[in-house]
Amino acid sequence: MKLRGFTNQEVTFDFPVTALVGPNGSGKTTILGAAALIHRTVPPRQFFAKSGKYDEAMKNWRIEYEILDKRDQSSPNISRTASYLKAKWNRDAVEREVLTFGVSRTLPASERKELAKFIGSSFQGFSEEELTGPVIEAVESILGKDAASYLRINAARGEDLSIFASQPTGGVDGYSEFHFGAGEASVIRIVSQIEASSDNALILIEEIENGLHPVATRRLVEYLLKVAKRKSCQVIFTTHSNDALASLPNEAVWVAYRGEIKQGKLDVTSLRALTGQINARLAVFTEDRFGEIVGDVTLRAYCQKHGLDRSGIEIHKLGGASPARDHTRFHNSSPVRRFHAISLLDGDKRSESGFEARKIELSDSDLDEAVDLLTDDLIYIPGEESPEAHVIDRILE
Repeated sequence: MKLRGFTNQEVTFDFPVTALVGPNGSGKTTILGAAALIHRTVPPRQFFAKSGKYDEAMKNWRIEYEILDKRDQSSPNISRTASYLKAKWNRDAVEREVLTFGVSRTLPASERKELAKFIGSSFQGFSEEELTGPVIEAVESILGKDAASYLRINAARGEDLSIFASQPTGGVDGYSEFHFGAGEASVIRIVSQIEASSDNALILIEEIENGLHPVATRRLVEYLLKVAKRKSCQVIFTTHSNDALASLPNEAVWVAYRGEIKQGKLDVTSLRALTGQINARLAVFTEDRFGEIVGDVTLRAYCQKHGLDRSGIEIHKLGGASPARDHTRFHNSSPVRRFHAISLLDGDKRSESGFEARKIELSDSDLDEAVDLLTDDLIYIPGEESPEAHVIDRILE
């Protein structure tokens, strides 16, 4: 792939629901657009528009695809290419329904110009539709409120333009989407369109947490996991929220930063440390919450004993040994890094292939004493097994 800031990068969507994380400008939407571009129903300019001479960098952009089509058992593997040559996109597009939900979905209805025809005391919709049972169930689960009173109001015959409204219920007057919360309208719209889509659709969502409470964000992702299984669809979304990642396995998360794309769960706070948004002087990346606790307790006690400043050392869990190792080594190899990173792994990893320690140089002199034993980029919690088992064994002894 050669596209915007990415060159020779590869992404595999191994899980039905995929999250893309990274700092602003890291390329999350670029990856989202690349996933969409090869489909005939998606106009290339939706993600990759050219603005005359100001976008000359688009020359020679190229994306190669390997698509697995489970609907065609005779020839399930499809190879395709999309490239930008001679001022236009060339692609051998494939047929698939694609739903895209951009950040504009959370704009208040009063700020969306296309909804102006719904404004006015004399407005009367062309038709009204009640939400279906699956939509009501999902919306209630996500928002935690009754959804049976919602209606979809269509503007005119044959026109794909509508708003939502709540019917009068329980002594409360009805109200239109012009008086909804942004997240409320967004959830209803996303769920309604997904439930109305065909099986095997591709669903793309930008900044899934926009306008949502953290609990609602987590429940929306849980809904997407269920619907992906039920309708055999594929979901890809961008996010800055840890709550959006909570229900996903390690292989469902891809991290974009500094022109690289890495697979593996990465805490958003950890990402801020890696990209320099947090003023750390040393970062310690662990496999999980237990490793994070071990690192914190150990360093706090050590720094207190020796009168050292603990505040410059960030400790973050990364959701597995491989992500901790890979993100640490990628960070340390960057010529623009502001500080060093170290992986603190469980003791049972020291004998596994790929987790061999190697030496790095630590240059901050006043941290040397604090990290005089941490001279490798991979270090291990004591013991030859899981740290939890090691601790219990020591207690029993």
